[in-house]
This record gives sequence, C-alpha cells and structure tokens, in this order.
Amino acid sequence: MRQFKVLADNLCFGEGPRWHDGRLYYSDMHAHTVNAVDLGGRVEVIAEVAAWPSGLGWLPDGRMLIVSMTDRKLLRREEGALKLHADLSSLASCHLNDMVVDANGRAYVGNFGYDFFQGQPQKSAEVIMVDSGGAARVVATDMMFPNGSVIPPGGKTLIVGESMAHRLTEFDIAADGALTKRRVWAELGEGLPDGIALDAEGAIWVASPFTYELFRVKRGGEITERIKREQMPIACALGGASRRTLFLLTSETVEPNECRQKHNARIEITEVESPGAGLP
Repeated sequence: MRQFKVLADNLCFGEGPRWHDGRLYYSDMHAHTVNAVDLGGRVEVIAEVAAWPSGLGWLPDGRMLIVSMTDRKLLRREEGALKLHADLSSLASCHLNDMVVDANGRAYVGNFGYDFFQGQPQKSAEVIMVDSGGAARVVATDMMFPNGSVIPPGGKTLIVGESMAHRLTEFDIAADGALTKRRVWAELGEGLPDGIALDAEGAIWVASPFTYELFRVKRGGEITERIKREQMPIACALGGASRRTLFLLTSETVEPNECRQKHNARIEITEVESPGAGLP
C-alpha cells in the first residue's frame, strides 16, 4: 500500500494541479482562487477568479493562462493582473473545464457540454484550441465531457479523458494545432477520468472521483495499480525535483455549496517509481 501524506488541507475544491518552477499550482475552484504550494506546505494565493478557475498552463514566455469556467473565458496573468486571452462563449457548449498548453503556447480547453450541477441531460462537448495570440477554434466535437489532458513527449499527440464515456481518447496534433485521427487510447470500465498525469513509461495516472480511486493505466486499458481513497480523487499531477512526487487532489463532495461549507478538500502526496513525462 502506498503511503500518502497531506501537503495542504482546508481547500474548498482543488482542480487543475500543475508543477511549475518548484511549486504545485492549482485552482481552488469554489474558493475562486488560484494558489501555489511548495513541498513544505506553504500556500500562496496567486489570483482571484470570480467565475470559477479550473485548468492552468503557461505560455512559452512564462505568462500564466487560467480557465475561467462559468463565463467561458481564458484569462492571461501578466504583471500581477488578469487580462482576457480569449472569449470562448460562442464556441463552448457549457462551462469550461480542464486544459493543457503545448510547447507552442496552444491551449486545448474542454467543457462540460451540459450543466452537470443542475442535473441536465448529458450532451456532447467540444475541445477548443486557443493559439498563443488568443485566436480560438473548435478542433474536436462529440466529446463526452472532455476533462484532464496530457501531451506526450515530442508534442505530436494529445490524450484527453472523456469523463462520461469512461475512456481516454487520443488525437494526432497537426502542424496548425488541429486534432486528427481520433482513436481510443484506453477503455476504463467503471472508471471516470477527471484529472490525469502521464509518466515516463507511457502509463497514465487517472483520478476517478465517483469510484473513489486513483489508478495507473497503460495504453489498451491494462490497470497496473489501483488505489482506493476515502475522499474522491479529483485530479493528479507528477512533480517535485525528479517528477516522482505524485500529487493527488481529493474532495468529500463535488457539490459547490457543500464544498464551500465543509472546506475539507486536500492535497496529498506520495512517491512513485516512474517520473512524470510530457506536458503539463
């Protein structure tokens, strides 16, 4: 059994963890903040985002990108202020969600497709590509709740967790950033992928909230490790000096008001054998 220790607690709802410049950055979605925590557990508030922050990333010049969920905008942080990078409200079906940014500064942003929190019927969604200058277009359709995403080393492919289809889906990335040659990377059975993290052996750690587990899966669907948790695993990331620290963000609930009332979400860490690889 892997041993986890709590790095940070008292969160409302942690999402979008990214290791960057010696710290873990994450969105505390229902506290409306983007934070950073070091390996000593010291937390700093980086930005406040009223419309729920989610996916995070960085442009090649170091400026930070932040998904603003409910107003469907991508924000850019520079000189301590938030500026509009792209308004995606005409392209996204519903609330924006997780994101990965490639080495060229192209952001791939998913969305819910339907209002999950209001119990609306499931509806497919889009993946939107936003280039480094803020120009946006839809690059994939008919996605069932596109969520956590990774780009393997080399930057030629993108793997997206389709939460409500219980699978990881892979695309080739064309020279212009378009997504092509869609195929299934792994079927996950009952597993529902939220945040994901890629390791150097080509396996993917998957946070699966509604089965209360974190698991490691290979291409084709072989599960090499399955870890049950007492709280729902929401997202994960590989970081630390050698990228062997596995960060796991967990929460007792996904309901926004309960998250704000309870403040019992947390970030846990453990060490793994295979380091992180690719992006984010």
